Amino acid sequence: MTLVKTKILLIYTGGTIGMVKDYDSGVLKAFDFTELLKSIPELYQLECAIDTMTFDTPIDSSDMHPRDWVKIASIIEEHYDSYDGFVVLHGSDTMSYTASALSFLLENLDKPVILTGSQLPIGDLRTDAKENLITSIQIASLRVNSKPAVREVGLYFEYKLYRGNRTTKINAEHFQAFASLNYPHLVESGVYLNIYEEYLWPKKRVKKLIVHKQMDENVAILKLFPGISLKVLESVLCIKGLKALVLETYGSGNAPTDKKFLNLLKKAIDNGIHIINVTQCSGGSVIMGQYETSTALKKMQVINGKDITTEAAITKLMYMLGSEVSAKLFKTVFETSLRGEMN
Repeated sequence: MTLVKTKILLIYTGGTIGMVKDYDSGVLKAFDFTELLKSIPELYQLECAIDTMTFDTPIDSSDMHPRDWVKIASIIEEHYDSYDGFVVLHGSDTMSYTASALSFLLENLDKPVILTGSQLPIGDLRTDAKENLITSIQIASLRVNSKPAVREVGLYFEYKLYRGNRTTKINAEHFQAFASLNYPHLVESGVYLNIYEEYLWPKKRVKKLIVHKQMDENVAILKLFPGISLKVLESVLCIKGLKALVLETYGSGNAPTDKKFLNLLKKAIDNGIHIINVTQCSGGSVIMGQYETSTALKKMQVINGKDITTEAAITKLMYMLGSEVSAKLFKTVFETSLRGEMN
């Protein structure tokens, strides 16, 4: 009897994890992923077959663009029926944005798409790259009753798998670079891989994968701060072609009560600009109307971002605008959890 191995496609987009140091020159250079198994023999111990592919020109994640999110989604679409899971190697700086975007672009996803990266290059003596890579592949290949254990876009870093659209990068120096402050992690790696099934995206009736390929970039983010000028708000709201604004407010969704400030927001909403209220706190939720300082926002129909991250909010906006959700339904759809991005 021949054992059929799980097939995993490893997609390298760029980032620190794909770099090795030339010890003669001290310069970092791109790793040859066709030599992956030779360079990381531990992968032979995994009960899965691994194929690799790379972007023609790997990019630093700081240069990541919505067209690159669509490119990754299209690669997954092209190879969806040939593989049991996908691991996307990505720079850590914008990984949460990409994970969030992919969760919206890949509708009816029924297989694991795991993003990972590292803080140190794969060839470094103290690298976190090998553990992140090996465990991400292992999680992507996990099966329960011949079905994938994980059926959503996840982000794996430093022993934990998170729902991708719940994550935020919190540290540029520690190996524990990411956090999911409003939702528990899905898997934890220790002596054993502990899967917390109660937090996984629920298994629904299998539907055909739909890959969306339109992202509208006419959006902006504005973080409030004490003393913010009305001219700043006005200039942002007057950007030509602007369709939506993520407004990072204080605490549970509070903002200045200055009438001129509120009138600018009301005028923008009346002109068809969607304004999303997202807390600038690391954790917690927007509860408009809890305090007087958010009551006016609620009355003028500012969209409640609840406990969504800024990364998920901006990518959800791009996705919804690209999908041409009607103005009449926009608030209702945004305030609805589409891929587990909010409670």
